[in-house]
Amino acid sequence: MYFAALLARTEDGWEASDTELDDVETLADLAELAREAATDDETVLVCIEQEGGWFGVVRVDGEEDPRVFVSDAAAAMRSSYGEILLSDELLGREPEDPDALDQLVDLDGTEDGEPDQDGDEEAATGSEGAETPPGPLGDAGILADLGMEDKTLLSLTPEDALSEVADALGCTDVLEAVR
Repeated sequence: MYFAALLARTEDGWEASDTELDDVETLADLAELAREAATDDETVLVCIEQEGGWFGVVRVDGEEDPRVFVSDAAAAMRSSYGEILLSDELLGREPEDPDALDQLVDLDGTEDGEPDQDGDEEAATGSEGAETPPGPLGDAGILADLGMEDKTLLSLTPEDALSEVADALGCTDVLEAVR
């Protein structure tokens, strides 16, 4: 089971709203959803948790690029919502080529991923051969200026993470109201 909420910082404190991520396909879509919830380019946090599996926090400050923290990248990668957060840049891999389908057959007539006649292993594995690393990934200092040190964020378990984040931000009641 998943839970997703937007926490928007306002002059009067934090406002929370649960959110549906069904129409969100990319991190850019998620950032745009967060910006729509913001007032005057204030900070918006998107909090996502998969019960007992992993949690993620995306921070959007105005038009700046979103900052992302995921508690367990390997677990999140097995989730459609987690895949939204795990951008190519965050995973340290080359962005997927939008013309990749056109390049499935190389100029030499072999399919992409087939070893060439010299037995080149690199062609067989390709750049996608690396697995997503288990454990935390992203900006652990994402909440440091809001009251939660990176060491604390890294030590949270998925079961209580969002409650602990809300407690550090001083918005536990607001988050629990939308839970």
